[in-house]
Amino acid sequence: MASVKKEKKVATKKVEEKIPAAKPKTYSIRGNILEGKVISAKARKTITVERILTQYIPKYERYKKVKSKLKVHVPQGMEVKEGDKVKIGETRKISKTKNFILMEILK
Repeated sequence: MASVKKEKKVATKKVEEKIPAAKPKTYSIRGNILEGKVISAKARKTITVERILTQYIPKYERYKKVKSKLKVHVPQGMEVKEGDKVKIGETRKISKTKNFILMEILK
């Protein structure tokens, strides 16, 4: 006798899930508010801001320029170009190098 295998057909439905639009994250400013100039805006959500500070040296009775570069997070909907003056605020750690978030574009 030959055995006959019966195949079961399972009805499958394709269900399209509607994914809600992503809500923009909110970050609380909990530290310093600084100003600087954008020197790099190549990354997708990150810019590099340079601050130039003057530091007094009492021994020589003169001032010296000190530069610092900060990585800054750019929220959704904000467009920044190199050369813009920006206002940034200190917040929680966003990534390994980012501690600041862009608040507004001054120029």
